Amino acid sequence: MITEAHTGTSTGDPRPSLLIDLATGLWKTQTLTAAIETGVFETLAAGAASAPQLAVKLGIGERPAEILLTACTALGLLEQQDGRYCNTAVSDHYLVPGRPDYFGGYVQMVAQYTAPGWLRATEAVRSDAPTKPVPDPDRNMFEEGNRPESFWDALFAFSTLTARQMAGAVDLSGVRRIMDVGGGAGATLIELCRQHPHLSGTVVDLPHVCALAQERIDAAGMTGRIDTAAADFFADPLPSGHDAILLSMILHDWDENQNRQILASCLDALPSGGTLLISELLVDDDKSGPVDAALMSMNMLVGTWGRNYTGAEYAGWLREAGCDRVRTVRFDSPGANGVVRGEKA
Repeated sequence: MITEAHTGTSTGDPRPSLLIDLATGLWKTQTLTAAIETGVFETLAAGAASAPQLAVKLGIGERPAEILLTACTALGLLEQQDGRYCNTAVSDHYLVPGRPDYFGGYVQMVAQYTAPGWLRATEAVRSDAPTKPVPDPDRNMFEEGNRPESFWDALFAFSTLTARQMAGAVDLSGVRRIMDVGGGAGATLIELCRQHPHLSGTVVDLPHVCALAQERIDAAGMTGRIDTAAADFFADPLPSGHDAILLSMILHDWDENQNRQILASCLDALPSGGTLLISELLVDDDKSGPVDAALMSMNMLVGTWGRNYTGAEYAGWLREAGCDRVRTVRFDSPGANGVVRGEKA
C-alpha cells in the first residue's frame, strides 16, 4: 500500500514541496535584503533586543519589525529566546558592516543589480540575449559607467572567500609571480598572497577598476608585493614577467570564441612552462549540474553573452591553445568548485 509517509499524499501523488520552494525563493532573498537594509544585523551586533525595542532602534513600526524578525529567525539568520532576538553565528560573522568578511554588499548587489534581469529570464531564454539592464548595451558591460561601482566592492568578500579555499587546494609552491587577469578590486590576489607569503603579482583590469584595486591593495598592506596594470584583454597585450596567470570567474562572462581569444592572449604573456589557471564554477561534464554552477550559468544568460562551461570544455581549449599537463583540481567555495590548469608547452 502507498502511504503518505512515502509520497506525501494519500493518493500517491508526489509532494509539491520542491515547486513551492522554487516558486517562493524570492521571498527568502528579499527578507534577507530587507533585514540588511533596515540594519537588523548591525543593530543586534550591539546586543539582544525585543521586537518593540528593535522597532524603535530601526525606525520602523512594531508590526513589520515582528514580521521581519520572525521570518529571519525561521530562516536561521536570528535566534530568539524569551522574546529577545540576537544574531546567529553566520549573521554575526558575515552580515555586520565593518566585519572583515562582510557579505551584505553582495546580497544588496544581487537584489539591486542582478535581480532585474532575472525577472525577465523567460525573455532571455527566448531571445538568447541578456535582459539585465545596462546604461549602454553597445559598450563593454564592464566599462566605466556601464556597471555600478558598488559591483566591485560587493564582489570583494565573495572573491576573498573563494580565494581562501582555492589557496588551500591548488599547489602554488612553484609559482613566484602570478598575474590575475580581470582581477577586479584585487580580492583574489590579495588573499592568495596572504596565504602564500612567497607569492607576488599583478592585478590586470580596466583603468577605473585598477584604481579601486590599488586602494584595496594598500589597505591590505600588500603595496610592493602586488601591483596593478591597466589593460583591456581583448585589445591590449598582457604584461610579461609572470610564471602563472589566473582567470578567476572571468571566462563565464564570454562566448567560446572570446574565451579562446583571452586564453591566447594569456599564453602569449607566459614563458614556456608557465602555468595558466582557470577558476570557475564548473558544470558537470554530463551537464546534469551541480546546482550552483547551473544557476550561475542562468545568471550569465540574463546578464552576459557567456555561460558556465564544463571542465572538459576548458581542458580542451587549453590543449588546443598549446598547453600540456592539463588537469582539474576540485574544491568547494562560494564562487568556484575547481581550477583547470595547464602548462604552456
